This record gives sequence, structure tokens and C-alpha cells, in this order.
Amino acid sequence: METINLHTNQRNEFVNITQQVQKIVHDSGTQNGIILLHIPHTTAAITINENADPDVVDDILLKINEVIDDDPRFQHREGNSDSHIKSSLFGPTLSLIISEGEILLGTWQGVYFCEFDGPRNRKVYLKILKT
Repeated sequence: METINLHTNQRNEFVNITQQVQKIVHDSGTQNGIILLHIPHTTAAITINENADPDVVDDILLKINEVIDDDPRFQHREGNSDSHIKSSLFGPTLSLIISEGEILLGTWQGVYFCEFDGPRNRKVYLKILKT
């Protein structure tokens, strides 16, 4: 198992970790298999989306924050229920196919760590299953 350690800078941000994931695959020498990514946090998530135009990430964050805001009716005492909801919608796990030593992503795709309650020190766990 491998770990990516991150320090996020703000409450709502997406951190592109595509290159870090690909480096772990390269360093493992795996030619074919699956890499599993898991976020062990209840106010963070992982997703795949466009990495060519940073406006896409900004638009996602804009809309998700409009749809799920910090509602004063939330009862969770820590004041971050919106972060828990966002995390649940995006999800804590992701699996990617490894083919010929590369993670299979579309031309415009990147892997993003989604921070909904930062700044924080965070982890991404990765496990490669060779085939």
C-alpha cells in the first residue's frame, strides 16, 4: 500500500493528484492491473474530471457550494455538515485500470482529491492489484 500525504489550503478545493498517482504506478513497475484509491476522511472525497481547463473545477465548486451551503438548520455541532454531505455525494473511493504501465484516463481527465473542510492534512491510500 502507498500513501499520498496532502496539505490542503482552504475549505473547498480540488487538488489534482494525477501525476502523483501515475508516479506510484511507474515506481511499482506494474504493467497491467488496477489501482484502488481510498480517502479515509468524512469531509473529503475523490473524483475524476477535466484537467485541461481549470475553470471546470471552479465551476464544479461554485455549483456544489450553491446547492449545498452551510444551512443554519444543520444540527451537527462542528458546523461542517455541508462538508459531510459533499463528501458523501462524491465518494471516498476510486478504481483505475493500469494498462502498459499507465493509468487509463481520457485525454482531458485528471484525478482530484476533493477537500470540503480544509485547510487540513490529508491522506490518500493507494493499493495496486496486478493482473
